[in-house]
Amino acid sequence: MDSRKIGELICKLRKEKNLTQRELGDLLYVSDKAVSKWERGLGYPDISLLTELSRIFQIPVESIMSGEIDRAERMGDAMKNIRFYTCPQCGSVLTSTGEGEISCCGRKLEDLKAVKAEENDKLKVEIIDNEYYISSSHEMKKDHFVSFIAFVNGDTAIIRKLYPEWDLKTRLPKLSRGVLYWYCSRHGFFYQYLK
Repeated sequence: MDSRKIGELICKLRKEKNLTQRELGDLLYVSDKAVSKWERGLGYPDISLLTELSRIFQIPVESIMSGEIDRAERMGDAMKNIRFYTCPQCGSVLTSTGEGEISCCGRKLEDLKAVKAEENDKLKVEIIDNEYYISSSHEMKKDHFVSFIAFVNGDTAIIRKLYPEWDLKTRLPKLSRGVLYWYCSRHGFFYQYLK
């Protein structure tokens, strides 16, 4: 651990949050002199404070300890870390591009875990008029249907909400290669690659 790098990082993050040394110290129950000491590289925050620093600055503890923030970590790495959630109560589709606590209808939601689709489960994808035309013979009954389809690539996410008793047919703009996700109300969350 490099106390100088850690101090520079704490100083930079504190200023980004528009906090004075005293205000940060108050949040951590330490003096402004302790914060000043860290920022000058003359000491480290006590290990018991790392979790709270992580929460305040919204970065992993590991980043504080290394004194460096991976740019991708702070920005959610565009769409690489996208997570999908569905509310069992109202059927809403929610997303995040990093870790977080997502709730809907008073319940905390767990992110959906995507499984690679088997060949016979894949959605049919055709290119028509420079768009992806996506279709499937999947059931679309009230108790068994595809709730949404999403296309994700490096910097874009497009979601189409689908409804029971509609045909599973939709168009999406043809972009560069990416991942096509879909959520079946009975069998779960799947993906396939589009080239």
